[in-house]
Amino acid sequence: MTGRHNFIIAIDGFSSCGKSTLAKALAKRLKFAFIDSGAMYRAVTLYFLKNQIGLEDDAAIEQALVDIHIDFIPNTEKTEIHLNNEDISDEIRQMYISDMVSEVSALKTVRSAMVAQQQKLGKRRNIIMDGRDIGTTVFPDADLKIFMTADPSVRAERRYLELSAKGEQVTMAEVIENLAHRDHIDSTRAESPLRQAEDAVVLDNSDMNQEEQLAFVIKEYEQRKASKSAI
Repeated sequence: MTGRHNFIIAIDGFSSCGKSTLAKALAKRLKFAFIDSGAMYRAVTLYFLKNQIGLEDDAAIEQALVDIHIDFIPNTEKTEIHLNNEDISDEIRQMYISDMVSEVSALKTVRSAMVAQQQKLGKRRNIIMDGRDIGTTVFPDADLKIFMTADPSVRAERRYLELSAKGEQVTMAEVIENLAHRDHIDSTRAESPLRQAEDAVVLDNSDMNQEEQLAFVIKEYEQRKASKSAI
C-alpha cells in the first residue's frame, strides 16, 4: 500500500466479460466514482477535432495534451465526463468521435498522457476503473484487482445477443472470430498488453448473473477494506 486513504478497484479482463457493467454497478452500490478509461480517449479526440490538431503534428499534440484536463463528476443519475470544466458526456458518444477515436488512442503520447491523468484521478477519491491494463500499468498498487474472464462460447453468445439487440446483422461465427482476434491483439500488443496481475482475484463469470458477480466483488471489497483499516 502507498499510505493513501482512498480506495481503488481495478477491473481488467477480456472483451465481452461485462467489465463496464460490473464497474458501474459497483460504483453505484459503493458510491465510488466510475472512471471510464475509454471516455478519456474520446475526450482527447473531441479536443483534437475542435482545435484542428493533426495526428502527424507531434508538437501540436504534445501541447494539446498539456492543455487537456479531464474529470469525472458523479451526480444522482450518472457520472458526467468533463473536458476542461465542460460537460461533454453526450457529445463524445456521437459518431464523428467514434470514427476517429481509434486513431487517436493508438498514439503512444496520448496513451502516456491519459495514464498519467488516470493516476492523478486515483490519488484523490475512491474510484473504480475498468480496462485492459488498469491493475498492471495504471494502478499497480490498487487495493483490489479483479481479472474477469469467461468461457469463449459464453462471451460470444453475450456479444451476439448484444449486437442483435442493436439491430446489427452478424453471425455467431463472425462474433467468435472477432473475439479471438481481439483477444490475440490485446494479449500480445507491445504497449501495455492484457495480462492478469499476480495479485488479482479471478472472476470467471461463465455461470454467474450480474447480481452474483456484484456480490462476489463486494465480498472481496469488504475483506480488503477491513484489512486496510487495520493497518
